[in-house]
Amino acid sequence: MAEVKLSGVGKAFGDAKILQGIDLHIRDGEFMVFVGPSGCGKSTLLRTIAGLEDVTEGELSIGGRVVNDVPPAERGIAMVFQSYALYPHMNLFDNMAFGLKLAKVPAAEIREAVTQAARVLHIEHLLERKPKDLSGGQRQRVAIGRAIVRQPEVFLFDEPLSNLDTALRVKMRYEFAKLHEQFRTTMVYVTHDQVEAMTLADRIVVLQAGRIEQVGAPLELYEHPCNLFVAGFIGSPSMNLLDATVVEASAQHALVAVKGSGERVRCLVDAARARPGEAVKLGVRPEHVKAGGSDNTLATQVTFVESLGGMTYAYCAHPALDDVLTCVVDADLRLAGGDALTLAVPAAKAHLFDARGLAFRRLATAPAAASGHPAHAA
Repeated sequence: MAEVKLSGVGKAFGDAKILQGIDLHIRDGEFMVFVGPSGCGKSTLLRTIAGLEDVTEGELSIGGRVVNDVPPAERGIAMVFQSYALYPHMNLFDNMAFGLKLAKVPAAEIREAVTQAARVLHIEHLLERKPKDLSGGQRQRVAIGRAIVRQPEVFLFDEPLSNLDTALRVKMRYEFAKLHEQFRTTMVYVTHDQVEAMTLADRIVVLQAGRIEQVGAPLELYEHPCNLFVAGFIGSPSMNLLDATVVEASAQHALVAVKGSGERVRCLVDAARARPGEAVKLGVRPEHVKAGGSDNTLATQVTFVESLGGMTYAYCAHPALDDVLTCVVDADLRLAGGDALTLAVPAAKAHLFDARGLAFRRLATAPAAASGHPAHAA
């Protein structure tokens, strides 16, 4: 096992800067997940750690050793790619053993390592088959087994579940969690799927345009996003963000007037730095909005209802939004397009962001721990 440290790491292709000033400490034995929109640099960052991309500036160390100029094979890492990259002419045993054979490991040790990895991944009965005879999930297990037999200090996973169907992804998430619990090896995992990130990660790194926006535990990012980008990216469906103006502000609360309606909503945030008349964004997650009520409410009109059995999403029009306001309502509440719907915003669940997009600290729960990135402070 090993910790990974990046200090001022940058990566550029010519004049195009892909990664900028990455400062990150991945702890020994930690499961760290990189998330962000397409093109944010998360896969490039992973490939830089692997040595598949050169570091343009800054310093990268693995296990206390600076590896900027160390080739991938000597970094003590093993990488699993989005494509399984299995040799089609080899059976599963030979696919998993290939790296060890190149390293001149004795045959008896190879057989023991492959057999043990196959047993952990529940594919020991498939070792004589070729990749073409396997399902997508089984092929991914082989790719993971090929990494396990190398006994690396750090596992790197680049969107390993993106080629699988929804049901199999859920099962494989569970398998990844079990693997980490069993091996306790440092794991770095890239995904665009925030459900994977929230499920698997000890900590999540949210990236945008080659920079780190926030680092923290899944619930920390969900409950205390540092800015509008993180607030909108973490959570599904996305947080509702309404234009508003500050009416009252103190270290204990803020009262805002919602644009286009004059409705006033109270938020339990430290708004000591806000000023009356200041433009802000009011944020509330769909799962926190309550249908009905007479206090801290928004008057909306239902435009579309999506019933998923045990859960129903209502999409509602409101003057403060160009798009729709999404809320989760009781499945027994019968709604249809055109219905008027009053929505209560719990003050303890409301988020508030200033004109720069920085969050006012919520007081509903204890303040989140510092996330290790200087730009995180609101």
